[in-house]
Amino acid sequence: MAESAESHIRTARHADDAALRELDVEVWSTLHSVQSRPQPPHDPFFDEADRPEHHLVAEGPDGSLLGYIRLVPPTPLACNRHVRQIQGLAVAGRARGRGVGRALVRAACAEARRQGAVRITLRVLGHNKPARALYESEGFVVEGVLPGEFHLDGRYVDDVLMGRSLAE
Repeated sequence: MAESAESHIRTARHADDAALRELDVEVWSTLHSVQSRPQPPHDPFFDEADRPEHHLVAEGPDGSLLGYIRLVPPTPLACNRHVRQIQGLAVAGRARGRGVGRALVRAACAEARRQGAVRITLRVLGHNKPARALYESEGFVVEGVLPGEFHLDGRYVDDVLMGRSLAE
């Protein structure tokens, strides 16, 4: 798997549940989430539909989790099985600006290729300029915009659809 200068990327394990739940609570923001702020008691990170094998995690040299990316088929349809979709990317505050997010995106693209995908897509909030810049720098292009799709913090926010080919 891919690596950043200070992390190792691997597939998540059930034992990562508590650390990933804590990371989600730590990084929650309307900059990237349309869900309500997580409130205690927090649900488990993994469940029947959201399993460890859907996630790649960035692990620091000390074994702590620095971030994760969720990679899944966008639909259960056979005619769509050549596509994978990023449905979540989170990087701990202490690891931001150190290449962890980029390493996770690259690892997700490599894993999608390994799974036989020829295309990868994602959705990102229009006002999330740091994430959009990262995705664009990794070859993703805007393929559609749903204007004002979400109402967050008193304003309407676009849902931006991005994608790229996985041909090397």
